[in-house]
Amino acid sequence: MEIIEPVDCLCDFTYNFHWQHKGEKLDPKWKVPGNSITFGELVEHLKNGGSVKIIGNTGHRLCSSMGINLVYFGGTGEEISVGDVYVDGDVNTRMGISMVRGNIYVSGRVYGPIGNILEVQSDVKGYKKFRSITDIVKHGLNDDMPLGFQIVGHKLIINDGMVRDTVGARVDVDTEITVNGNVDLSTGILMKKGMVRVNGKAGKNTGALLNGGIIIINGDADDFTGIDMIKGEIIINGDAGKFMAANKRGGIVLAHKGSPIPPTSMMPLGNSDKDLLIEQRFEPHVFHKFK
Repeated sequence: MEIIEPVDCLCDFTYNFHWQHKGEKLDPKWKVPGNSITFGELVEHLKNGGSVKIIGNTGHRLCSSMGINLVYFGGTGEEISVGDVYVDGDVNTRMGISMVRGNIYVSGRVYGPIGNILEVQSDVKGYKKFRSITDIVKHGLNDDMPLGFQIVGHKLIINDGMVRDTVGARVDVDTEITVNGNVDLSTGILMKKGMVRVNGKAGKNTGALLNGGIIIINGDADDFTGIDMIKGEIIINGDAGKFMAANKRGGIVLAHKGSPIPPTSMMPLGNSDKDLLIEQRFEPHVFHKFK
């Protein structure tokens, strides 16, 4: 497939979050500009194990949520094996947000922030290769050589300085992901198990739809921390921002300060909260509990 001008949301399994705009911004039936194939046919081809090759520079959100059989479109909500995506050109921001399976190969530049992906040594000449963080912690490196990160036991440590969205999206295994640097949107979104630790600041929507596990931000977080949270723990070693815990159904947020949305309110720490903070090497006396 050749594209003349960059196109957003190619191979995007959410179709730019179709459930929010109901097809006004993008619909699976729409044809990719300049091509006879539709956005939906690209996704279905990948679901059937086929590969996609894109000639030209792509827009934002390439391969969003790739590898998830989304419930909204009649799927199971579980991960699925998919084909690979090749780009002969550059890729704009937020490639691979919430991605869980498959490989992305890019010949040109990848602009940040990127998504839930890591670069590994490529097995195809002339291309950089990217895999999902979630895929790596669940299924291993599979002989891929890491670039800018390392795995020590059950811990994955990221040191490449790239800013990412959706780190640890949909992780459901006991693992620990450490990012030495800042992150952007939706850290730990839909996570069920494990831990994501960020030694830096976080953007909006930290812990969105969190369904278990622990997220630790060793610095401030932007607004909407814990939005739609179901269960689990979020620790913000700083300010958790405004509109905290909007639509939260369960779980707790521990932070120095923040502005929660009712019915969530600030309350004293319990003994188990203090034990958790001490275990994670924090001083409980500077924290508040939001539940």
